[in-house]
Amino acid sequence: MRLAVRETGDGSRTAVLIHGIMSDSRAWHRVTSELEQRGFRVLAVDLAGHGASPRARRYSPAAWADDVVETVRPLLNRQPDLVMGHSLGALVASLVADRLSPRTAVYIDPAFAFPRGVRGVVYKLLFAMSPRPRRSILVRMNPKWDAADVDIELAGLRDWDRRTLLGFADTRPLVPPATLVAPSLVVLAERSLLITAPIAASLRRLGMTVETVRGSGHAVFRDEPGAFSRVLGRWLDRTLPSQ
Repeated sequence: MRLAVRETGDGSRTAVLIHGIMSDSRAWHRVTSELEQRGFRVLAVDLAGHGASPRARRYSPAAWADDVVETVRPLLNRQPDLVMGHSLGALVASLVADRLSPRTAVYIDPAFAFPRGVRGVVYKLLFAMSPRPRRSILVRMNPKWDAADVDIELAGLRDWDRRTLLGFADTRPLVPPATLVAPSLVVLAERSLLITAPIAASLRRLGMTVETVRGSGHAVFRDEPGAFSRVLGRWLDRTLPSQ
């Protein structure tokens, strides 16, 4: 499936950005601006069932990754310099990285695991049964977001296909990458709902750099944009120094 792509910037380097579930490419507005200032051309996709992209009959991490590769590969003249994803988008980004071999990858509070047992069942029920939040609830849930982020999230929720939750009915595909295909940074929320200390340790053993942004919730780059920007900037300076 060909996806909607928000293409900005005209730099010599290319970044592919993949949002999380219930969101869309608009959520990256600050990150996109920063990458443009760093000389990137940014390709921010809307996954199937989100934003301006078509809805699919069935959803899964593998299918989302297929769509991203089908969409961005014709827009690239070489490997992307950066692939970045958040939550579900980070899981999809890891599958995309396996196929596009980026120079570096950034995974923000990634869905590389899912709670087991009763906790996992409760999480699934909450996702499946919770109504789309009103503005007042969204503000209470995300007290650090500014009005622009709240507006963007509400717009994304209006465009979101609730059936995408079925893509998580089977949580077995929610696993970390088996191999390191590029220098990789994992940026965690202070209290990540998905990545436990043992899983973070396993990511470090794989060769990934793992950093935690204090004070942030799951939407790290929206809760603490300044701190996230500093972490990302240091990583890009190290792995993709300006030419």
